[in-house]
Amino acid sequence: MGDTDEVKRLQEFALRIRMGIVEEIQARGFGHLGGSLSIADALAVLYGEEMRVQPDNPQWEERDMLVCSKGHAGPAVYAALALKGFFPYDWLVSLNQPGTRLPSHCDAQKTPGVDMTTGSLGQGASLAAGLALGKLLKRTPGRVFLILGDGELNEGQVWETFQFASAKALSSLVVLIDKNNKQLDGYTRDVLDTGSILDKMRAFGFESEEIHGNSVEELRRALSRTRDRKGMPSAIVLHTVKGKGIREAEETMANHSMNVSYEKCQEWLLLLQHELEMLRREV
Repeated sequence: MGDTDEVKRLQEFALRIRMGIVEEIQARGFGHLGGSLSIADALAVLYGEEMRVQPDNPQWEERDMLVCSKGHAGPAVYAALALKGFFPYDWLVSLNQPGTRLPSHCDAQKTPGVDMTTGSLGQGASLAAGLALGKLLKRTPGRVFLILGDGELNEGQVWETFQFASAKALSSLVVLIDKNNKQLDGYTRDVLDTGSILDKMRAFGFESEEIHGNSVEELRRALSRTRDRKGMPSAIVLHTVKGKGIREAEETMANHSMNVSYEKCQEWLLLLQHELEMLRREV
């Protein structure tokens, strides 16, 4: 498959993840929409190309692992896992319903393919570092990908983790920071301005870069540069749009969690389906 075809395939995957997210929210009528949509492209590249996983053997010891520390983005992770074949796609409509295996936040005890339970912001960072240290000590192949929100960087535990990961030279750890510039209570710059995340990650000893995080082309290139890295962990700052892919969600200020009618979700699904069909027609 040529490079152009591969990019197109991953763009389609990202669109299908967004469609899965909307189907999940539609079934419940509300949910964490904005921050799920913003990482759809990253998940498409991770699960569509970069990560070594076995959907029929989720506990494969040598697999690459994902820790979505912003656990409220579970709907995006679930959509990616379902499309990858970890569990039936029709599970998605059970999101956050009684007896579901897809709770509001990621739970490794319930969902095949989820490597770590998350939800309390900041804690996923420490857990990911622990997984990376375990692989180092056991000399087990595989990398650990950690997704953090930019609002989550308000947590001091995150920075303790960065210091630890650098000190222990956890080169299998790849941190992706979803810089969509919003958090629950408003813009990150107004709640607690972190300044230059890129400069801070470099100061903490990470091989770091920043990219357009809703571009599968840039994601592919950046993630490929983290392969076989020795001596230090990696960080990629993803400049994204919260609610990316659905204009109304993008333009809604309070889009961390949204109430959405069944009819509105149907409208969004039709628009995403049209975008998918147009992409497939491109030569």
